[in-house]
Amino acid sequence: MTAATEQGTPRPPLSVLLCDDNRLLLETLTEVLEAQPDFQVVGTACEGDEALRLAGRHRPDLVVLDVRFPGGGHTVARNVGRCSPHSVIVAFSAYNDKASMEHMRSAGARAYVLKGVRNRELLTTLRGVARPR
Repeated sequence: MTAATEQGTPRPPLSVLLCDDNRLLLETLTEVLEAQPDFQVVGTACEGDEALRLAGRHRPDLVVLDVRFPGGGHTVARNVGRCSPHSVIVAFSAYNDKASMEHMRSAGARAYVLKGVRNRELLTTLRGVARPR
């Protein structure tokens, strides 16, 4: 599928790498994103090394990364920034504390989304942080 720009010209969907150790959550997020014409999930990872390997291979536009991800969410975020510098990192967390938010932002996350938000809010955030192409 392709999305259209404001001028009506087709453009490829935003590529997304999903990183969480909860496989059911990964499946659900994949279904939500793949139902949108402007997103394409290029991979899912359940631990840090796998996330880095997939980020290096696919160079996704967006990386949705669990804050308490195995391997350390902030560490993985920093390393994704090194192996795929154009990727925009979105922290995804069940925790709404300032320390976690600041830790992820300092590691390169551009947004922080709480698990449990409505799908519409997640999609709006992802579209909002994606770099124009």
